Amino acid sequence: MPDMTDARFAELCQEYDAYRLEHTAEGELLILPLEDPETDAQNMMIVVQLSKWNVESGRGVVNGPSGGFLLPNGARRAPDAAWTSRQRFGRRPGVPEFVIELLSPSDRLNQAEAKMLEWLSNGVELGWLIDPGARTVRIYRPNVPQPEIHRGVASIDGEAPVVGFTLDLSAIWEI
Repeated sequence: MPDMTDARFAELCQEYDAYRLEHTAEGELLILPLEDPETDAQNMMIVVQLSKWNVESGRGVVNGPSGGFLLPNGARRAPDAAWTSRQRFGRRPGVPEFVIELLSPSDRLNQAEAKMLEWLSNGVELGWLIDPGARTVRIYRPNVPQPEIHRGVASIDGEAPVVGFTLDLSAIWEI
């Protein structure tokens, strides 16, 4: 469905209201299943921690997995968690500065990595791909060919654009 309009995408979201929808830059519609309770609980912990930091810093806006972004390449994507500065929020196309993707048991690592690279190629400044099963965090930065991988860490510290944010992973690992 190349060149999908906002109105047509909204219609599809209503038609498939039990699912999360995204579409690729090539127009492929992605119908995403609801998350399992464990993954949803882990994601909520991430969004809550990011939101708490954001309220304290007062610098931006946090979105969870139902907040979709129209990217410059034409794709509509929804990260599991995102932070966008007030200066950038609301632009169309719009890209958050920071995204977190949480690998669920049904996700494929190569697809999650491809999505992370798409985020970066569209203007995201920092991305974390969290794999609870392997207790790893992959850190993605623009113009860095390979992600930095942290294994078994209890927390991970943000950097520009989210300097000062620390994600406590210990509770996420225990779910």
